[in-house]
Amino acid sequence: MRTVRNICVFCGASAGNRPAFAEVARTLGQAIAERGLGLVYGAGNVGLMGVLADATLAAGGKVAGVIPEKLVDRELAHEGLTDLHMVGTMHERKAKMHALSDAYIVLPGGIGTMEEFFEAVTWRQLGYHDKPVALLNVGGFYDGVDGFFATMERDGFLHSNHRDLFFMETDAARLLDRLAG
Repeated sequence: MRTVRNICVFCGASAGNRPAFAEVARTLGQAIAERGLGLVYGAGNVGLMGVLADATLAAGGKVAGVIPEKLVDRELAHEGLTDLHMVGTMHERKAKMHALSDAYIVLPGGIGTMEEFFEAVTWRQLGYHDKPVALLNVGGFYDGVDGFFATMERDGFLHSNHRDLFFMETDAARLLDRLAG
């Protein structure tokens, strides 16, 4: 079993429209810090990204942010991070986040968050990494993803063992327990 020290969290630069989203980001950030783990994320100080980073830092945790230069102003790069890595492109961002982390957690988010999730799962399927990938399913937010994977399997585009490339959990503490093995 892989030792998890640093967790890459993909999440929205928006907070969404349900208070539960920000609350789970806050809870996860605190739990990451309390367990002595490091956070790797997209370096924003707004939306769920900002809530997550602020909660981790406030609880005494270390936070590494990775952001493309083009998004520094747009996503309002967090200035209080332990480490801020500026890169040239989104591809470089994901590669750097991957290099810095031992596991992936996906909180609610939009198109970019889903793209990051699917790339992490695809890389795992193809054997580029063996890091765990988990969706934190807040209030059923990711029920549709689970259903989509079931449809892909039913229609012959996904083998049943590929459903094991990621897991879903509804509670941040239980999710971190599962990552710890």
